[in-house]
Amino acid sequence: MITRLLVANRGEIARRVFATCRALGVETVAVHSDADADAPFVAEADQAVRLPGNTPAETYLRIEKILDAARRSGADAVHPGYGFLAENAGFARAVADAGLTWVGPSAEAIAAMGDKMKAKALLAEAGVPMLPTWTDDDEITDFPVLVKASAGGGGRGMRVVRDAAGLAEAVASARREAAGAFGDGTVFVERYVERGRHVEVQIVGDTHGTVVALGERDCSIQRRHQKIVEEAPAVLPPELRRRLHEAAVAAGRAVDYVSAGTVEFLLAPTGEFFFLEMNTRLQVEHPVTEAVTGLDLVRLQLLVAEGAPLPVTATPPAEGHAIEVRLCAEDPAQGFRPATGILHRFAVPGVTGEFTPTRGLRLDSGVVDGSVVGVHYDSMLAKVIAWAPTRAEAARTLAAALARAELHGVTTNRDLLVRVLRSREFGAAEVDTAFLDRHTEVFAPLLPAALTPVTALAAALASAAGRRAGARVLAGLPSGWRNVPAFPQVTRFATPDGGEVEVRYRLDRAGRLAEWSGTRSGGVTDTGPAPDGDPTGGAAPSVDLVEATPDRVVLDVDGVRRAFRVHRVGAEVFVDGPDGAAELVELPRFPLPTTELAAGSLLAPLPGAVTRVHVEVGRRVAAGDLLLTLEAMKLEHPVLAPTDGVVAELPVPAGGQVDTGAVLAVVNPD
Repeated sequence: MITRLLVANRGEIARRVFATCRALGVETVAVHSDADADAPFVAEADQAVRLPGNTPAETYLRIEKILDAARRSGADAVHPGYGFLAENAGFARAVADAGLTWVGPSAEAIAAMGDKMKAKALLAEAGVPMLPTWTDDDEITDFPVLVKASAGGGGRGMRVVRDAAGLAEAVASARREAAGAFGDGTVFVERYVERGRHVEVQIVGDTHGTVVALGERDCSIQRRHQKIVEEAPAVLPPELRRRLHEAAVAAGRAVDYVSAGTVEFLLAPTGEFFFLEMNTRLQVEHPVTEAVTGLDLVRLQLLVAEGAPLPVTATPPAEGHAIEVRLCAEDPAQGFRPATGILHRFAVPGVTGEFTPTRGLRLDSGVVDGSVVGVHYDSMLAKVIAWAPTRAEAARTLAAALARAELHGVTTNRDLLVRVLRSREFGAAEVDTAFLDRHTEVFAPLLPAALTPVTALAAALASAAGRRAGARVLAGLPSGWRNVPAFPQVTRFATPDGGEVEVRYRLDRAGRLAEWSGTRSGGVTDTGPAPDGDPTGGAAPSVDLVEATPDRVVLDVDGVRRAFRVHRVGAEVFVDGPDGAAELVELPRFPLPTTELAAGSLLAPLPGAVTRVHVEVGRRVAAGDLLLTLEAMKLEHPVLAPTDGVVAELPVPAGGQVDTGAVLAVVNPD
């Protein structure tokens, strides 16, 4: 029996495993880097052991440090979570050699499936359908193709190549990214299926020879080959579902699979399906399977690791429908690059449970109010999962919870997720891996641009109410009121896209809004065509003030009462309204002078390292040309020329480290 379990991971997966351990009476041990010392998962463990350092290479990827932590804490078992060392056969073998119980598949199974080329050969013999695959670039004649890392997953090292001209650079870039993420730069190339669906089957096996399929998940909606929306069950014909399950079980039996694992397939529009890879670990999206089966997959892992037979021997019927989204710290204004900062508020309404199987709305989060989102780890903040009797109800519940969530201090992909869930195509289950390439409209922010001035007005009124609440003199008078009206109150805010919005307003003696106006960045007035969902019709709305407190403002906008929740942190003002959220920075009335950057300066969007410089000073470039590559948060970020011109400066050489805002290059425009 397992009595004390060490989780060799961090964030929400560590909290997820701890939750099941508490229910089973198993003591828990966390390991943590210095950057994670104050993280929620550390506080929730019964014991915690520090791994000195910050980067994964210094901490969570150091086998000897983790085994030492297990020895010092008295742990008798290790759960790897997912990512880091979860699919490292050497780690699984070292845990067993140390006399500890390994909560996962055997080292032999991990090794067999960890090399994707060998896995393809092995499973082809077991009758699992395969895509054409190449390891020699010179043999490739059919395009498009997909370059993939032989080790690891999660979209790292994957590149779509549509013609021979782009193959060499795609392979070289994929090798670099794979080597940085997994320590193995081996890649291969396989046929790319247009309009394919990514469907995976959850399997679990025990030491008594039983391997069972626990249903499938559709994970087709992806960005940069990383899943962002997952659901169970997939919308499939019954016969296709049966064949997928049989192929997945055959894959598991081919390697004597024990514990929870996932066999991933690509479904072509023709109805054919092909093996992609086998993940020898628990998957990020496992909660949707738990929701529709009622099974706790971590509990099954622990039971199997203790040698018990599986309590389930056949595929359970799926009850209802579950959808999961990955809420990530990403900046839409910067091409969804990973974002950093302090989460001043993290609140999702309507949550009925956390970390274990739940009917309703489930939240698996690695963060809480005050958490610091740094540069060292993956950008995922949380998973939000909705279960309902039908797919449509699950999508509606999940979209509403996300839209009302208060996510303050770090930009996220929330608006994209809501728009995907509310799209007609998603509602009709018209999904495939190119969904986001076709439906670029889902990248628009929820808050219509025409409503930015109204939202800024709510922020200005809340700030004024806060100042009046703390006033000692004439506290009963409205802010800015004068006996003889002259000039309105003026408040200016910076917006995340680099623009500005200015609001002017005047209150009468009774505290009513006597007049107001608003302009967006560049002096554009609040007029013009109305974007989709703009309740103002595109014209500058008529606004009356109903109520204003420091944290809540109610406005009557063209006859419709609308409530805004306002949260201020220093100069930052976070406004959550019925049409979307806004993050504004109140600008000083008399700004101090600042250093002016040279025209054409390209700045680092986040801390990282320059891995390659592709041009030299004096080179003439065209808009969109690749200048250099920045590596940050385990991904490569290309830095492109914003316009035609000449490279004037390249202040950071290859290998140089940079902070956010550092000048990476200067291009003098033609």
